[in-house]
Amino acid sequence: MASDEQAASGREAQRLHWARGALGDPHATLERASVDAGFRSYWRSQGSGPSRIVMDSPPGLEDVRPWLAMRDLLESGGVRVPQVLARDVELGFLLLEDLGGPTLAQVIDARNADAWFDAAVGQLLRLQAIAPPEGMGEFGEALLQRDAGLFEEWFLGRHLGIGLDCGEAESLQLVQRRLMDNALGQARVLVHRDFMPRNLMPVEPGPAVLDFQDCVRGPVAYDAVSLFKDAFLSWPLERVDGWLARYHARAAAAGLPVPALATFLRDADWMGVQRHLKILGIFARLHYRDGKSRYLPDVPRFIAYLDEVLPRYPQLEPLRRLLDARIRPALDAKKAAA
Repeated sequence: MASDEQAASGREAQRLHWARGALGDPHATLERASVDAGFRSYWRSQGSGPSRIVMDSPPGLEDVRPWLAMRDLLESGGVRVPQVLARDVELGFLLLEDLGGPTLAQVIDARNADAWFDAAVGQLLRLQAIAPPEGMGEFGEALLQRDAGLFEEWFLGRHLGIGLDCGEAESLQLVQRRLMDNALGQARVLVHRDFMPRNLMPVEPGPAVLDFQDCVRGPVAYDAVSLFKDAFLSWPLERVDGWLARYHARAAAAGLPVPALATFLRDADWMGVQRHLKILGIFARLHYRDGKSRYLPDVPRFIAYLDEVLPRYPQLEPLRRLLDARIRPALDAKKAAA
């Protein structure tokens, strides 16, 4: 324990020393700006000059180079991304422009959502128009299988204590296979994988896009449904369907490889279900493995997303039955025992 504390204290001193040098301000201080689900952290400077953000990516835990490479790729396509003012790749420190405190998730509401989502879609269309570079990761079979395993292992097994019998396991695998085949059958574009208001900053021109280091080549419907069916913010289904149709019209006009509207809406719904199941697994894993429990209270949001969409598609009925027969009772029992 002592060595862990010493390492953390040493990193803190190293971060402050580097920041003061990069800022040219020997008296600057740093305060925590935000935390993400990984090891990367962000710190806001205070001192004689304008505030800046120090990104701390501890070497051996979070390599900063993929973030830098993806930032440069997105900027080359006209996507609004944070400006890098200083860097030390070996130490894992970057000095970035300060895009402000609140994310889009904190300023968007029912009145301004249409305007903000129109602006966000503008950024998304630029991102999707960028040709994925040679050797980029693929949102393919391996990633989809991993996502499916997260739901079964961490959410059903670890969080709810549900052990599926042979029939239930077979039914879940059938639905997961259908969701995977749908994802694999879609046209491929550059995909952010977490394109949602929490990762967008409400600045002009913008919004600015954050957390893009895990971009892959993947299904065209993925980021659109991520934007409108957010992990932390929900909207009425009718508005979501309307925004998806608006995105589709703009994507088609921009020459992106979207199918006919009816097919796209189904693809988005199914892609959303795949993503919701994965996130349920990730939230449970963050709680039990990593001790990060602030995500679990959003579980009901994903159950509500499933409740909205599953009745639309008879092909996904086995998942709906599992939800009603096993998942919902287990969630109710867990809530009653809390």
